[in-house]
Amino acid sequence: MQRSIFAMGFYVREKKSPFMYSKLIVLGIVIFLIYPTNFAFAQEDDEVVILYTKSGKMVIEFFPEDAPNHVDNFKKLVDNRTYYQTIFHRVIKDFMIQGGDPITRPEQYDTPEQWGSGNPGYTIPAEFNDIKHNRGIVSMARTAHPDSAGSQFFIVHKDSNFLDGQYTVFGRIITQESYDTLDKIANLEIATNNIPKNWGETEILDTEIVKRSEIPDLLDLGEPERIETQTPQLFEREYSNEQLEFSLTFPEGWEIEEPTKTHPSVPDVIAIGPRGDEFNPTVSVSVSDSNGKSLEERIAGLKNDLKIAIDAGQMEILSEEKTTIQGNNAYIINTKGIFVTESGAFNVIFKEVTIEKAGKFYSLTYANSENDFEKDEKLFEDSLNSFKLLSQEVPSNVNDTTPEGGGCLIATATFGTELAPQVQQL
Repeated sequence: MQRSIFAMGFYVREKKSPFMYSKLIVLGIVIFLIYPTNFAFAQEDDEVVILYTKSGKMVIEFFPEDAPNHVDNFKKLVDNRTYYQTIFHRVIKDFMIQGGDPITRPEQYDTPEQWGSGNPGYTIPAEFNDIKHNRGIVSMARTAHPDSAGSQFFIVHKDSNFLDGQYTVFGRIITQESYDTLDKIANLEIATNNIPKNWGETEILDTEIVKRSEIPDLLDLGEPERIETQTPQLFEREYSNEQLEFSLTFPEGWEIEEPTKTHPSVPDVIAIGPRGDEFNPTVSVSVSDSNGKSLEERIAGLKNDLKIAIDAGQMEILSEEKTTIQGNNAYIINTKGIFVTESGAFNVIFKEVTIEKAGKFYSLTYANSENDFEKDEKLFEDSLNSFKLLSQEVPSNVNDTTPEGGGCLIATATFGTELAPQVQQL
């Protein structure tokens, strides 16, 4: 099932790609080497799509050189009237508006809580590219698995470049009325779960495919902005960060990187292991200010963020335990998520250990497929044993407080609720 843009956070080393580079998906960031692409820019006879909504029209042009399958899929869905009477069910001002869920049609749902869980009955492989998620960009929502896009899409309201490279950009809106309509929808008053109170104003009344030459008021937008080539900065296995006041030892042979902190959900440092059957195992560390919240309040907020995925049957909390580590309050929560792809479903297990100290939360996260979780869990325990808070004396062994056996770490990303289950797909 698709839920919304972001789901649980873990890295995926994606091997399948239309480009000649490896991709590293990090909670809300992608660091990769870009293989240059040629962009055949818009022609007069190109096809565009018009979305007629109660708030106005939005005209979408496409980038077939970057995402040919997604462009074809979107046009097919328009031809099949899949988007007729659907709504933009997830609206976050200054981020994006998300729609395209067939379940949001009249008489297709029991309660609005189901919105965001629908799909066209299939998924399509990712076509991640180097187009930036700037205002007006149209991109596909998905679950945590790269190849899980179907019919749900989102339109960026404000530049959101922490999404770059991990969601498939396939178009953008191209008229002033389109941007005015985007603003009208994005500024609607919101109820629960980012659903507009007056969601009828977001309804798509009809869709149409026309030639670009038939649109009289096109904006001169030029080529879309693209990501500059980046080379990941790698670190030694023995890692120390004096600014964040911690050090630890990561597993031997794992790649260690400090992703750019473009969003609070992006970890401060992450180690990526060799890819298993589904994706790469990871161990990450995130440091955040408590802002006056207790550890119990933080965990309660985390569990609330997971509620939608849990209620939808996509996740379950396996176990949780309050403990102490290095004399500090700590919490261990183990979670399993179910992810569905075109080739089948697989389980991911998360194990998250959060330590509270001096107004900060230190979260150590291990994520792996269920089949490989126990195999690499000892490596995570070794990293946890080596973890030191630099501003205080550290006991020689901190593993006595951790549970034996399996476990799971939840690193969720919900935007606003901070990133959310397919933006939530998204």
